[in-house]
Amino acid sequence: VSTGGPNALHKVITELSEGLKVPILAVQHMPPVFTASLAERLNRDSKISVVEGQENDEVKPGVMYIAPGGRHMIVRNGVNRKPSIGIIDTPPVNSCKPAVDVLFRSIGMVYGGNVLTVIMTGMGGDGLDGVQSIKRKGGYSIVQDKQTSVVWGMPGAVAEANVADEILPLDKLAGRIMD
Repeated sequence: VSTGGPNALHKVITELSEGLKVPILAVQHMPPVFTASLAERLNRDSKISVVEGQENDEVKPGVMYIAPGGRHMIVRNGVNRKPSIGIIDTPPVNSCKPAVDVLFRSIGMVYGGNVLTVIMTGMGGDGLDGVQSIKRKGGYSIVQDKQTSVVWGMPGAVAEANVADEILPLDKLAGRIMD
């Protein structure tokens, strides 16, 4: 998620139910510092735990990890092969740092195709390559529709490449994620 993302994320994340049996890993295109306050706000208003991802955090069900602004977040097999967060300071991808394509590539390596990708409002095409990679492994993809997106660049790129399984309005995303 990028342009229009904080409000869109707030709408979706605050509608998720307690007891979510999977982790959520998210990229919001933002500079450093702002992602920590976004995580705090979402955590305060949500039924699930929301944190800014930190190096070596164990990835746990029912927790949302937001990539820290200005750095990429990845998932890797940690201690005892349990997925954990990695924070890396490599160059921007798709002119973005953090970039969702970096996160999605790592998710595909750890979880294979047992992944739901959700691309929401935002400028550019970040996310398309990662969604395609996860789809090739059997993953499922939902994108936010054009009418409810502030900018339909990121979700539009996935839809136009014919790799979105569903295109939904913002108010239907949380329910579908819970399904």
